[in-house]
Amino acid sequence: MTPGSTPPRPAPEPAPTADQATEDAMSNATTVSPAHSASTASTLITNIAALVTNDPSLDGSPLGLIQDAAVAIEGDRVVWTGDQSKAPATDNRVDASGRAVIPGFVDSHSHLVFAGDRTQEFNARMSGRPYSAGGIRTTVAATRAASDEELERGLTHYLAEALSQGTTTFETKSGYGLTVEDEARALRIAAAHTDEVTYLGAHIVSPDYADDPAGYVALVTGEMLDACAPYARWIDVFCEKGAFDGDQARAILTAGRARGLHPRIHANQLSYGPGVQLAVELDAASADHCTHLTAEDVDALANSRTVATLLPGAEFSTRAEWPDARRLLDAGVTVALSTDCNPGSSFTSSVPFCIALAVRDMRMTPDEALWSATAGGAAALRRDDIGRLTPGAYADLILLDAPSHVHLAYRPGVPLVGGVWRRGTRVA
Repeated sequence: MTPGSTPPRPAPEPAPTADQATEDAMSNATTVSPAHSASTASTLITNIAALVTNDPSLDGSPLGLIQDAAVAIEGDRVVWTGDQSKAPATDNRVDASGRAVIPGFVDSHSHLVFAGDRTQEFNARMSGRPYSAGGIRTTVAATRAASDEELERGLTHYLAEALSQGTTTFETKSGYGLTVEDEARALRIAAAHTDEVTYLGAHIVSPDYADDPAGYVALVTGEMLDACAPYARWIDVFCEKGAFDGDQARAILTAGRARGLHPRIHANQLSYGPGVQLAVELDAASADHCTHLTAEDVDALANSRTVATLLPGAEFSTRAEWPDARRLLDAGVTVALSTDCNPGSSFTSSVPFCIALAVRDMRMTPDEALWSATAGGAAALRRDDIGRLTPGAYADLILLDAPSHVHLAYRPGVPLVGGVWRRGTRVA
Protein backbone atom coordinates (compact mmCIF):
# COMPACT_ATOMS: atom_id res chain seq x y z
CA MET A 1 0.00 0.00 0.00
CA THR A 2 1.19 3.55 -0.71
CA PRO A 3 0.80 6.76 1.32
CA GLY A 4 -2.88 7.72 1.27
CA SER A 5 -4.05 4.22 0.36
CA THR A 6 -7.17 2.66 1.84
CA PRO A 7 -7.08 -0.89 3.20
CA PRO A 8 -9.91 -3.10 1.94
CA ARG A 9 -13.05 -2.64 4.01
CA PRO A 10 -14.84 -5.73 5.34
CA ALA A 11 -18.47 -6.32 4.55
CA PRO A 12 -20.52 -3.61 6.28
CA GLU A 13 -22.22 -4.45 9.54
CA PRO A 14 -25.43 -2.88 10.85
CA ALA A 15 -24.70 0.58 12.25
CA PRO A 16 -24.90 0.76 16.05
CA THR A 17 -27.73 2.72 17.61
CA ALA A 18 -26.95 5.82 19.65
CA ASP A 19 -27.56 3.80 22.83
CA GLN A 20 -25.26 1.02 21.65
CA ALA A 21 -22.55 3.55 20.82
CA THR A 22 -22.86 5.07 24.28
CA GLU A 23 -22.65 1.63 25.92
CA ASP A 24 -19.56 0.80 23.84
CA ALA A 25 -17.91 4.06 24.86
CA MET A 26 -18.58 3.41 28.55
CA SER A 27 -17.19 -0.10 28.19
CA ASN A 28 -14.03 1.11 26.52
CA ALA A 29 -13.48 3.93 28.98
CA THR A 30 -14.17 2.12 32.24
CA THR A 31 -14.71 -1.62 32.03
CA VAL A 32 -12.00 -2.59 29.54
CA SER A 33 -9.29 0.03 29.45
CA PRO A 34 -7.41 0.33 26.14
CA ALA A 35 -4.19 0.02 28.12
CA HIS A 36 -5.09 -3.62 28.85
CA SER A 37 -5.48 -4.63 25.21
CA ALA A 38 -3.22 -7.56 24.37
CA SER A 39 -3.27 -7.06 20.61
CA THR A 40 -3.14 -3.35 19.80
CA ALA A 41 -1.49 -0.27 21.22
CA SER A 42 -3.68 2.57 22.40
CA THR A 43 -3.11 6.32 22.16
CA LEU A 44 -4.71 9.26 23.93
CA ILE A 45 -4.64 12.69 22.31
CA THR A 46 -5.17 15.11 25.13
CA ASN A 47 -5.20 18.87 25.81
CA ILE A 48 -7.49 19.47 22.81
CA ALA A 49 -8.99 22.98 22.87
CA ALA A 50 -12.00 21.96 20.75
CA LEU A 51 -12.80 18.46 19.50
CA VAL A 52 -15.25 18.13 16.59
CA THR A 53 -16.98 14.74 16.83
CA ASN A 54 -19.97 15.28 14.48
CA ASP A 55 -22.10 13.65 17.17
CA PRO A 56 -25.07 15.98 17.72
CA SER A 57 -26.14 14.11 20.86
CA LEU A 58 -23.23 15.67 22.74
CA ASP A 59 -24.17 19.35 22.54
CA GLY A 60 -27.21 19.59 20.28
CA SER A 61 -25.22 20.92 17.33
CA PRO A 62 -24.24 18.96 14.22
CA LEU A 63 -20.53 19.28 15.09
CA GLY A 64 -20.84 17.78 18.57
CA LEU A 65 -18.11 20.02 20.00
CA ILE A 66 -16.26 19.05 23.17
CA GLN A 67 -14.09 21.68 24.87
CA ASP A 68 -10.95 20.77 26.83
CA ALA A 69 -11.21 17.33 25.33
CA ALA A 70 -9.35 14.11 24.70
CA VAL A 71 -9.82 11.25 22.25
CA ALA A 72 -8.64 7.68 22.76
CA ILE A 73 -7.62 5.43 19.88
CA GLU A 74 -7.10 1.68 19.96
CA GLY A 75 -5.90 -0.01 16.79
CA ASP A 76 -7.65 1.68 13.89
CA ARG A 77 -10.73 2.86 15.81
CA VAL A 78 -11.84 5.60 18.15
CA VAL A 79 -12.75 4.03 21.51
CA TRP A 80 -13.49 7.06 23.66
CA THR A 81 -14.04 10.84 23.48
CA GLY A 82 -14.84 13.28 26.25
CA ASP A 83 -13.55 15.69 28.88
CA GLN A 84 -9.82 15.14 29.24
CA SER A 85 -10.16 14.95 33.03
CA LYS A 86 -12.09 11.69 32.56
CA ALA A 87 -9.83 10.13 29.93
CA PRO A 88 -8.93 6.43 30.19
CA ALA A 89 -5.40 5.10 30.62
CA THR A 90 -3.60 4.33 27.35
CA ASP A 91 -0.21 3.07 26.19
CA ASN A 92 0.76 6.38 24.54
CA ARG A 93 -0.11 10.04 24.87
CA VAL A 94 0.01 12.94 22.42
CA ASP A 95 -0.31 16.50 23.69
CA ALA A 96 -2.42 18.64 21.34
CA SER A 97 -1.13 21.75 23.15
CA GLY A 98 -4.43 23.60 23.05
CA ARG A 99 -5.13 23.00 19.38
CA ALA A 100 -8.29 21.75 17.67
CA VAL A 101 -8.92 18.20 16.44
CA ILE A 102 -11.42 17.44 13.67
CA PRO A 103 -12.40 14.34 11.67
CA GLY A 104 -10.35 13.57 8.58
CA PHE A 105 -11.79 15.05 5.40
CA VAL A 106 -13.88 12.77 3.19
CA ASP A 107 -13.39 13.76 -0.45
CA SER A 108 -16.29 12.01 -2.16
CA HIS A 109 -15.67 13.31 -5.70
CA SER A 110 -12.33 13.27 -7.53
CA HIS A 111 -10.82 12.25 -10.87
CA LEU A 112 -7.25 11.21 -10.09
CA VAL A 113 -6.35 8.60 -12.72
CA PHE A 114 -5.13 10.70 -15.62
CA ALA A 115 -2.03 11.85 -17.47
CA GLY A 116 -0.92 15.31 -18.57
CA ASP A 117 -2.46 18.61 -17.54
CA ARG A 118 -4.45 21.36 -19.22
CA THR A 119 -2.42 24.43 -18.35
CA GLN A 120 -2.98 26.04 -21.75
CA GLU A 121 -6.73 25.53 -21.50
CA PHE A 122 -6.81 27.06 -18.01
CA ASN A 123 -4.73 30.02 -19.17
CA ALA A 124 -7.03 30.61 -22.14
CA ARG A 125 -10.12 30.33 -19.94
CA MET A 126 -8.75 32.84 -17.45
CA SER A 127 -8.17 35.07 -20.46
CA GLY A 128 -11.81 34.92 -21.50
CA ARG A 129 -12.69 31.62 -23.14
CA PRO A 130 -15.70 29.87 -21.51
CA TYR A 131 -15.56 26.36 -20.11
CA SER A 132 -17.29 23.46 -21.90
CA ALA A 133 -17.28 19.67 -21.53
CA GLY A 134 -15.18 19.21 -24.67
CA GLY A 135 -11.79 19.80 -23.05
CA ILE A 136 -11.96 16.34 -21.49
CA ARG A 137 -10.79 14.94 -24.85
CA THR A 138 -7.34 16.43 -24.29
CA THR A 139 -6.91 14.42 -21.10
CA VAL A 140 -8.34 11.32 -22.77
CA ALA A 141 -5.60 11.42 -25.40
CA ALA A 142 -2.85 11.85 -22.79
CA THR A 143 -4.25 9.13 -20.54
CA ARG A 144 -4.52 6.59 -23.33
CA ALA A 145 -0.89 7.24 -24.25
CA ALA A 146 0.39 6.81 -20.67
CA SER A 147 1.67 3.56 -19.20
CA ASP A 148 0.14 1.91 -16.15
CA GLU A 149 3.19 2.96 -14.16
CA GLU A 150 2.79 6.60 -15.17
CA LEU A 151 -0.89 6.61 -14.23
CA GLU A 152 -0.25 5.00 -10.86
CA ARG A 153 2.64 7.35 -10.13
CA GLY A 154 0.37 10.33 -10.77
CA LEU A 155 -2.40 8.86 -8.64
CA THR A 156 -0.18 8.20 -5.64
CA HIS A 157 1.33 11.69 -5.96
CA TYR A 158 -2.08 13.34 -5.70
CA LEU A 159 -3.13 11.00 -2.89
CA ALA A 160 -0.07 11.95 -0.84
CA GLU A 161 -0.73 15.61 -1.59
CA ALA A 162 -4.33 15.29 -0.39
CA LEU A 163 -3.36 13.27 2.69
CA SER A 164 -0.92 15.95 3.81
CA GLN A 165 -3.87 18.38 3.74
CA GLY A 166 -6.09 16.14 5.84
CA THR A 167 -7.99 13.97 3.35
CA THR A 168 -8.18 10.51 4.89
CA THR A 169 -10.89 9.02 2.63
CA PHE A 170 -11.30 9.67 -1.06
CA GLU A 171 -13.44 8.51 -3.95
CA THR A 172 -11.99 8.52 -7.45
CA LYS A 173 -13.29 7.77 -10.92
CA SER A 174 -12.31 6.47 -14.31
CA GLY A 175 -13.46 8.52 -17.28
CA TYR A 176 -10.29 9.51 -19.10
CA GLY A 177 -9.85 6.31 -21.10
CA LEU A 178 -13.22 5.78 -22.79
CA THR A 179 -12.21 2.41 -24.24
CA VAL A 180 -12.87 -0.95 -22.63
CA GLU A 181 -9.18 -1.51 -21.93
CA ASP A 182 -8.39 1.99 -20.71
CA GLU A 183 -11.42 2.31 -18.43
CA ALA A 184 -10.75 -1.10 -16.89
CA ARG A 185 -7.09 -0.37 -16.24
CA ALA A 186 -7.92 3.01 -14.66
CA LEU A 187 -10.28 1.30 -12.24
CA ARG A 188 -7.83 -1.52 -11.57
CA ILE A 189 -5.16 1.03 -10.66
CA ALA A 190 -7.56 3.03 -8.48
CA ALA A 191 -8.87 -0.07 -6.70
CA ALA A 192 -5.36 -0.81 -5.42
CA HIS A 193 -5.57 2.41 -3.39
CA THR A 194 -9.21 2.88 -2.37
CA ASP A 195 -12.41 0.89 -2.24
CA GLU A 196 -14.43 4.00 -3.16
CA VAL A 197 -13.99 3.50 -6.91
CA THR A 198 -16.42 4.82 -9.52
CA TYR A 199 -16.91 3.65 -13.09
CA LEU A 200 -17.31 6.78 -15.26
CA GLY A 201 -17.11 5.40 -18.78
CA ALA A 202 -19.94 7.88 -19.43
CA HIS A 203 -17.81 10.98 -18.87
CA ILE A 204 -18.28 12.13 -22.46
CA VAL A 205 -19.00 10.25 -25.68
CA SER A 206 -15.69 8.77 -26.77
CA PRO A 207 -14.07 10.55 -29.74
CA ASP A 208 -14.09 7.12 -31.39
CA TYR A 209 -17.90 7.22 -31.38
CA ALA A 210 -18.39 10.90 -32.22
CA ASP A 211 -20.85 9.97 -34.99
CA ASP A 212 -22.51 7.13 -33.07
CA PRO A 213 -23.43 8.17 -29.52
CA ALA A 214 -25.99 5.37 -29.28
CA GLY A 215 -23.25 2.89 -30.08
CA TYR A 216 -21.10 4.33 -27.30
CA VAL A 217 -23.96 4.05 -24.78
CA ALA A 218 -24.29 0.41 -25.84
CA LEU A 219 -20.56 -0.09 -25.20
CA VAL A 220 -20.71 1.63 -21.79
CA THR A 221 -23.67 -0.51 -20.71
CA GLY A 222 -22.31 -3.72 -22.24
CA GLU A 223 -18.73 -4.82 -22.83
CA MET A 224 -17.16 -1.89 -20.96
CA LEU A 225 -19.41 -2.40 -17.95
CA ASP A 226 -18.55 -6.11 -17.89
CA ALA A 227 -14.83 -5.28 -17.80
CA CYS A 228 -15.13 -2.50 -15.22
CA ALA A 229 -17.74 -3.72 -12.72
CA PRO A 230 -15.35 -6.05 -10.81
CA TYR A 231 -13.19 -3.06 -9.80
CA ALA A 232 -15.88 -0.51 -8.88
CA ARG A 233 -18.43 0.19 -6.18
CA TRP A 234 -20.18 3.06 -7.96
CA ILE A 235 -21.34 4.07 -11.45
CA ASP A 236 -21.49 7.71 -12.57
CA VAL A 237 -22.54 9.65 -15.66
CA PHE A 238 -22.03 13.25 -16.79
CA CYS A 239 -25.64 14.25 -17.50
CA GLU A 240 -25.12 17.53 -19.34
CA LYS A 241 -25.35 19.21 -22.73
CA GLY A 242 -22.32 18.02 -24.69
CA ALA A 243 -22.20 14.77 -22.72
CA PHE A 244 -25.28 12.54 -22.01
CA ASP A 245 -28.96 13.41 -21.98
CA GLY A 246 -31.48 12.18 -19.43
CA ASP A 247 -32.56 9.07 -21.32
CA GLN A 248 -28.96 8.01 -21.98
CA ALA A 249 -28.01 8.67 -18.35
CA ARG A 250 -30.94 6.60 -17.08
CA ALA A 251 -29.98 3.67 -19.32
CA ILE A 252 -26.35 3.81 -18.14
CA LEU A 253 -27.11 4.08 -14.43
CA THR A 254 -29.80 1.40 -14.61
CA ALA A 255 -27.42 -1.00 -16.34
CA GLY A 256 -24.80 -0.37 -13.68
CA ARG A 257 -27.25 -0.89 -10.88
CA ALA A 258 -28.21 -4.25 -12.40
CA ARG A 259 -24.53 -5.23 -12.09
CA GLY A 260 -24.40 -4.22 -8.41
CA LEU A 261 -22.93 -0.71 -8.86
CA HIS A 262 -24.72 2.07 -7.01
CA PRO A 263 -25.53 5.30 -8.91
CA ARG A 264 -24.06 8.75 -8.47
CA ILE A 265 -24.35 11.48 -11.08
CA HIS A 266 -22.76 14.69 -12.38
CA ALA A 267 -25.90 16.83 -12.40
CA ASN A 268 -26.90 20.37 -13.34
CA GLN A 269 -23.39 21.80 -13.49
CA LEU A 270 -23.46 23.87 -16.67
CA SER A 271 -27.19 24.32 -17.17
CA TYR A 272 -30.62 23.28 -15.95
CA GLY A 273 -31.34 19.67 -16.81
CA PRO A 274 -32.79 16.32 -15.72
CA GLY A 275 -29.79 15.15 -13.67
CA VAL A 276 -31.03 15.92 -10.16
CA GLN A 277 -34.48 14.47 -10.77
CA LEU A 278 -32.89 11.35 -12.23
CA ALA A 279 -30.59 11.04 -9.22
CA VAL A 280 -33.54 11.10 -6.85
CA GLU A 281 -35.55 8.71 -9.02
CA LEU A 282 -32.74 6.14 -8.95
CA ASP A 283 -31.83 6.72 -5.27
CA ALA A 284 -28.36 7.87 -6.28
CA ALA A 285 -26.01 8.37 -3.33
CA SER A 286 -25.16 11.84 -4.59
CA ALA A 287 -25.96 14.42 -7.23
CA ASP A 288 -22.74 16.34 -7.79
CA HIS A 289 -22.29 20.03 -8.76
CA CYS A 290 -25.98 21.10 -8.41
CA THR A 291 -25.32 24.62 -9.67
CA HIS A 292 -28.49 25.21 -11.71
CA LEU A 293 -31.51 24.04 -9.73
CA THR A 294 -35.24 24.61 -9.98
CA ALA A 295 -37.48 24.74 -6.93
CA GLU A 296 -38.62 21.23 -7.88
CA ASP A 297 -35.00 20.01 -7.88
CA VAL A 298 -34.38 21.40 -4.40
CA ASP A 299 -37.62 19.90 -3.10
CA ALA A 300 -36.77 16.51 -4.61
CA LEU A 301 -33.35 16.48 -2.94
CA ALA A 302 -34.81 17.56 0.39
CA ASN A 303 -37.22 14.61 0.33
CA SER A 304 -34.68 11.97 -0.64
CA ARG A 305 -31.54 10.22 0.58
CA THR A 306 -29.52 11.74 -2.27
CA VAL A 307 -26.76 14.07 -1.08
CA ALA A 308 -26.04 17.28 -2.97
CA THR A 309 -22.25 17.33 -3.38
CA LEU A 310 -20.94 20.83 -4.03
CA LEU A 311 -17.58 21.35 -5.74
CA PRO A 312 -16.51 24.99 -5.40
CA GLY A 313 -13.08 24.32 -6.92
CA ALA A 314 -14.83 23.92 -10.26
CA GLU A 315 -16.57 27.28 -10.03
CA PHE A 316 -13.33 28.92 -8.92
CA SER A 317 -11.39 27.45 -11.84
CA THR A 318 -14.02 28.16 -14.49
CA ARG A 319 -15.35 31.50 -13.21
CA ALA A 320 -18.81 29.98 -13.25
CA GLU A 321 -21.83 30.76 -11.10
CA TRP A 322 -21.52 29.52 -7.53
CA PRO A 323 -23.96 26.86 -6.28
CA ASP A 324 -26.45 28.29 -3.79
CA ALA A 325 -25.56 26.21 -0.75
CA ARG A 326 -27.69 28.40 1.51
CA ARG A 327 -30.80 27.56 -0.51
CA LEU A 328 -30.10 23.84 -0.24
CA LEU A 329 -29.28 23.87 3.45
CA ASP A 330 -32.31 25.96 4.37
CA ALA A 331 -34.49 23.46 2.50
CA GLY A 332 -33.08 20.58 4.56
CA VAL A 333 -30.92 19.01 1.84
CA THR A 334 -27.89 17.02 3.01
CA VAL A 335 -24.83 18.73 1.52
CA ALA A 336 -21.33 17.38 0.96
CA LEU A 337 -18.30 19.43 0.03
CA SER A 338 -15.52 17.97 -2.12
CA THR A 339 -12.64 19.01 -4.37
CA ASP A 340 -13.55 17.55 -7.80
CA CYS A 341 -9.78 17.29 -8.25
CA ASN A 342 -9.20 16.89 -11.99
CA PRO A 343 -6.82 18.40 -14.55
CA GLY A 344 -9.41 20.42 -16.43
CA SER A 345 -11.89 22.25 -14.26
CA SER A 346 -10.70 21.94 -10.63
CA PHE A 347 -7.03 21.08 -10.25
CA THR A 348 -6.92 21.26 -6.47
CA SER A 349 -6.61 18.50 -3.88
CA SER A 350 -7.16 20.91 -0.97
CA VAL A 351 -10.36 20.46 1.03
CA PRO A 352 -9.40 23.41 3.29
CA PHE A 353 -9.33 25.62 0.18
CA CYS A 354 -12.82 24.39 -0.76
CA ILE A 355 -14.07 25.07 2.77
CA ALA A 356 -12.85 28.66 2.53
CA LEU A 357 -14.54 29.10 -0.86
CA ALA A 358 -17.80 27.62 0.44
CA VAL A 359 -17.87 30.01 3.38
CA ARG A 360 -16.87 33.08 1.38
CA ASP A 361 -18.81 32.55 -1.84
CA MET A 362 -21.51 29.91 -1.24
CA ARG A 363 -23.00 31.36 1.97
CA MET A 364 -22.14 28.39 4.18
CA THR A 365 -21.18 28.93 7.81
CA PRO A 366 -17.79 27.59 8.94
CA ASP A 367 -19.62 24.88 10.93
CA GLU A 368 -21.70 23.83 7.92
CA ALA A 369 -18.70 23.74 5.61
CA LEU A 370 -16.67 21.56 7.97
CA TRP A 371 -19.60 19.16 8.53
CA SER A 372 -20.14 18.90 4.78
CA ALA A 373 -16.45 18.14 4.17
CA THR A 374 -16.46 15.35 6.76
CA ALA A 375 -19.82 13.82 7.73
CA GLY A 376 -21.42 15.12 4.52
CA GLY A 377 -18.80 13.37 2.40
CA ALA A 378 -19.36 10.19 4.38
CA ALA A 379 -23.11 10.45 3.69
CA ALA A 380 -22.36 10.86 -0.02
CA LEU A 381 -20.51 7.54 0.19
CA ARG A 382 -23.23 6.04 2.39
CA ARG A 383 -20.82 5.28 5.19
CA ASP A 384 -21.09 5.80 8.94
CA ASP A 385 -17.61 4.62 9.94
CA ILE A 386 -15.82 7.76 8.70
CA GLY A 387 -16.40 11.51 8.85
CA ARG A 388 -16.94 11.47 12.62
CA LEU A 389 -14.95 10.90 15.81
CA THR A 390 -17.21 8.64 17.84
CA PRO A 391 -16.58 5.25 19.45
CA GLY A 392 -16.43 2.59 16.77
CA ALA A 393 -15.58 4.94 13.90
CA TYR A 394 -12.24 4.77 12.15
CA ALA A 395 -9.57 6.85 13.88
CA ASP A 396 -9.16 9.30 10.99
CA LEU A 397 -8.45 12.73 12.43
CA ILE A 398 -6.65 16.01 11.88
CA LEU A 399 -4.73 18.08 14.42
CA LEU A 400 -5.04 21.73 13.38
CA ASP A 401 -2.42 24.36 14.08
CA ALA A 402 -5.26 26.51 15.40
CA PRO A 403 -7.54 26.54 18.46
CA SER A 404 -10.72 26.19 16.39
CA HIS A 405 -11.95 24.67 13.11
CA VAL A 406 -13.22 28.14 12.16
CA HIS A 407 -9.62 29.03 11.25
CA LEU A 408 -9.96 26.88 8.11
CA ALA A 409 -12.10 29.67 6.65
CA TYR A 410 -10.74 32.49 8.81
CA ARG A 411 -7.16 31.97 7.58
CA PRO A 412 -7.57 30.89 3.93
CA GLY A 413 -4.48 29.63 2.16
CA VAL A 414 -2.55 29.05 5.39
CA PRO A 415 -1.34 25.45 5.92
CA LEU A 416 -3.14 24.68 9.18
CA VAL A 417 -2.97 20.87 9.12
CA GLY A 418 -0.43 20.06 11.83
CA GLY A 419 -0.93 16.31 11.98
CA VAL A 420 -3.00 13.58 10.36
CA TRP A 421 -3.96 10.17 11.78
CA ARG A 422 -5.36 7.63 9.38
CA ARG A 423 -6.84 4.39 10.67
CA GLY A 424 -5.17 5.12 14.00
CA THR A 425 -1.68 5.72 12.63
CA ARG A 426 -0.05 9.11 12.36
CA VAL A 427 0.76 9.59 8.67
CA ALA A 428 1.50 13.31 8.40
